[in-house]
Amino acid sequence: MNKPLYDYFTNDHHRVEGLLDKATAIEGLIEMEYYHQFRTGLLKHIKMEEKILFPAAQKANDGMPLPLAAKLRLDHAALTALMVVPPSDEVIKVISHVLEKHDLLEEEPGGMYDLCEKLTEGETQRLLDDLEKVTEVPVLPHNKADFALDVAKRTLERAGFNYDVILKK
Repeated sequence: MNKPLYDYFTNDHHRVEGLLDKATAIEGLIEMEYYHQFRTGLLKHIKMEEKILFPAAQKANDGMPLPLAAKLRLDHAALTALMVVPPSDEVIKVISHVLEKHDLLEEEPGGMYDLCEKLTEGETQRLLDDLEKVTEVPVLPHNKADFALDVAKRTLERAGFNYDVILKK
């Protein structure tokens, strides 16, 4: 089956996750050049979903948000909060866990990408063109303050994740 939007977004998942793999390829070392590319790539991916894909699907769904949208937005907030703090082995473990669960909700059969693909069938090329025009999200240096990690932990909680429990897995 031809699924251009599904393919576009899942390929981008692989690209972004590949950058995280490169950033963490050497145990105990985070290659910051690759981590920066991961960080900006993930934020751009979230921007594409939040600004183009989800609104188009909602519009095609008679203005009604898709049921998964609320959960995915909470995940996006949690991932964005994690991009604020400096990377560490612990932070990377939490990011990886959230991405694994999040991507499954989008990629599984009947998941968000399938729903969006079906709802926006007549707009596929326009959406792909719009996606190609999306720019990177500018980022500031990492915030090393303790409260930044506390904010990320609370944002994770709202999305249904517990930072400390993830670390114990």
